[in-house]
Amino acid sequence: MKIFGFALALVVAFCPAGAEVLSGRVVGISDGDTITVLDDAKVQHKIRVAGVDAPEKKQAFGQVSKENLSRLVFDKEVDIEWTKRDRYKRIVGKVLVASPCCSSACSRTFDAGLSQVSAGLAWWYRKYAKEQSADDLPKYEKAELGAQSRRQGLWGDKSPIAPWDWRKGDHGE
Repeated sequence: MKIFGFALALVVAFCPAGAEVLSGRVVGISDGDTITVLDDAKVQHKIRVAGVDAPEKKQAFGQVSKENLSRLVFDKEVDIEWTKRDRYKRIVGKVLVASPCCSSACSRTFDAGLSQVSAGLAWWYRKYAKEQSADDLPKYEKAELGAQSRRQGLWGDKSPIAPWDWRKGDHGE
């Protein structure tokens, strides 16, 4: 019980002001920035990973991004720190899971969205940077700059196209 209390205290301490926390098991991965979480009441919630925009399914690196997110969170317990829903009624939140190098008994402090950006498998979604905590904002910026400088993931492409441009029809032809 002490471990649970400590883990809960950590989550609350690092939550943005006014954020709610949804806990559950990841039961689905739609793409590199959308998951489905099943809570303890057996209710499914669609979650849009906050702070990132991953390549679309048919876009270069779309499948790799989805597979990486799946490796990080599928069938694992997560905490979602969230403050809003998007226009599709999905919860938009920071997805926290136990670190991949730690047993499932570890606290959930590993940021899956930040990991996607660090791996070069998602863009830091600057358009929504104002919604990130003052602590997260520089981490995401540094992660994206690091992935770019290492030419990691999609940054190894000659001219990567941001998903928001891809959705507008810019496919780089």
